[in-house]
Amino acid sequence: MAVTTDNLRTESTWRTPLVIIICGCAIALLSFGPRSSLGFFIQPMTREFAWGRDVFGLALALQNLLWGLGQPIAGAIADRFGLQRVMVVGALLYAGGLLVMRYAATPGSLDLGAGVMIGFGLSGCSFNLVLSAFSKLLPLEKRGLALGAGTAAGSFGQFLFAPFGVAMIDNFGWQSALMVFALLMLLIVPLALAISTPPATSANVPVADQQSFKTALAEAFGHRSFVLLVLGFFTCGFQLAFITVHLPAYLSDRGVSAQTGGWVVAAIGLFNIVGSLSVGWLQNRFPKRYILSIIYLARALSIVAFISFPITTFSAIVFGAATGLTWLSTVPPTSALVALMFGTRWFATLYGFAFVSHQVGGFLGVWLGGVVFEKFGSYTPIWWLSVLFGVLSALINLPIVEQPVARPVAQPA
Repeated sequence: MAVTTDNLRTESTWRTPLVIIICGCAIALLSFGPRSSLGFFIQPMTREFAWGRDVFGLALALQNLLWGLGQPIAGAIADRFGLQRVMVVGALLYAGGLLVMRYAATPGSLDLGAGVMIGFGLSGCSFNLVLSAFSKLLPLEKRGLALGAGTAAGSFGQFLFAPFGVAMIDNFGWQSALMVFALLMLLIVPLALAISTPPATSANVPVADQQSFKTALAEAFGHRSFVLLVLGFFTCGFQLAFITVHLPAYLSDRGVSAQTGGWVVAAIGLFNIVGSLSVGWLQNRFPKRYILSIIYLARALSIVAFISFPITTFSAIVFGAATGLTWLSTVPPTSALVALMFGTRWFATLYGFAFVSHQVGGFLGVWLGGVVFEKFGSYTPIWWLSVLFGVLSALINLPIVEQPVARPVAQPA
């Protein structure tokens, strides 16, 4: 139900579906790349400033939390007034946060840059809004694969930026690496023009979709399947954020080199391209709730296998590959279910609220990882907590009903 597609095509003939997908994927790549590489800055920055891992963990936990809390706000603004301005502000905040992080010399300044500014910046320019643009601008037959491609592009950013970030830190220092990251984020500003959406007016929104903001929220949170979807998404954030931030240090503690750690994170990104594209294709052929349950269960089993055997370079890379197949592959079916249940009018807003749950999980995964390590000298309790959450989410997604929400039809007088 991409109601504005035909209008956009006639007004801006250069914005073909292919151009929209390519530019959207480039934004997803750029926005996801640096934040997935920030775990490699833990050790050089903690050595230089004599911080514990809990200090860095708190800053990145704040980033995850504020990214989530800012997402429905950014989504509501984009739904109401159009996407481009939100993207530009988000990109500038992101670049500014990386710059503040480069000059951070106290935990407070680290929290401001890496936590607050990057967190709110991500809420305005991350792949979540790219997926919203795809849902609004692309015809239905192209939407499923495009959602997978947008998610896969974020993973390709992780694949590129992880070894690139390690190489920059090793050869030029962590300060220069952050400066380069900040400059690259400015490329999002011109790319956002291609996926801009028009302000919502009664002229371009069909009568069936002319809901108020409050009505849309009440409908979503009164819908059992949406609530189950949101609860299950918590696990995705917990596992991804914990692994992204703490896996490099976990591998280093066990004698695996930083370069190998970079390639492990890169392998996660590379194999998630396969996972996201495959799920984008499969979700048009199989029930999305079953796909989500299998993903969460497979992720839990891969963690059990990883922590149950000695950590070697080979086992670490195999874990990266296995984790990558399920990394962001929850996003295409989750976003598709939101669009299926409620349409695209308030898609960015409703998906933004689902993403709050994801990022609350991310906040706890990053923060608890640092706190538990400082207290016990081990990440083992968090690994097993990730397994438990994975099993629970596999069960939570099974009762989801995959159909549009029933709405009363106006009767003639």
